[in-house]
Amino acid sequence: MPDTAPILSIVIPTYNERARLGDLVERVSETFRTNGIAGEIVIVDDNSPDGTGAFAEELAVRLPVRVVHRPGKLGLGTAVIDGFAAARGNVFGVMDADLSHPPAVLPRMLDALDRHQADLVIASRYIPGGGINNWPMVRRAMSRFACLLARPLTAARDATSGYFLIRRHATEDVRIQARGFKICLELIVRGHARTIVEVPYEFTDRAAGESKMNWREATGYFRQVYDLYRYSREHPRKQTYQRASAPDGR
Repeated sequence: MPDTAPILSIVIPTYNERARLGDLVERVSETFRTNGIAGEIVIVDDNSPDGTGAFAEELAVRLPVRVVHRPGKLGLGTAVIDGFAAARGNVFGVMDADLSHPPAVLPRMLDALDRHQADLVIASRYIPGGGINNWPMVRRAMSRFACLLARPLTAARDATSGYFLIRRHATEDVRIQARGFKICLELIVRGHARTIVEVPYEFTDRAAGESKMNWREATGYFRQVYDLYRYSREHPRKQTYQRASAPDGR
């Protein structure tokens, strides 16, 4: 891996994601190259039985990849935080390993971060220009409801997005409580982001492997939102919210 210090560090938590990881890493690396982005990929693997961690080390030989090995399945929230701790960039990014988050959106997200002088940029399914592919109606309804529950906490339409960029300073000394998916919402409420921008994108459901969504995760989200309501009342703050346009200007 090149020794040049990266500007952007993309954290990818993994557990049994070997089937798609190589394709994703190649696409992210190509996005870095073609757009002149000084970037690195930080893979945080929770001791995947399918050998994802070892495969990630193989990718690191020829691509801008760093690997964090954890002893077991400790949760996505803590995986992201451990990835931030290992990252060298001044901007952190988070995306899924299953190709549901298109790397081609990264340049637009970075541009929005600079153009709006934002601290946090969310890739959003729920603003004009965004959307969801291959989800059944039940999943769509659950996702919308989760975002609705978060509305008293933030103006962001897709606060439960798993695809976002955040400046390093906005994460410093932040104690994350959530172990599950909604690390973005956790950072919105507990972090130091003052300006938040949403960029539209098309989410496509995972093409391989098993979805991580289940009723246990849903129940955990209700507990998380309750805790964040309490935290928000005790630590009120002002945030500026903006939307970026879709590529065609919508």
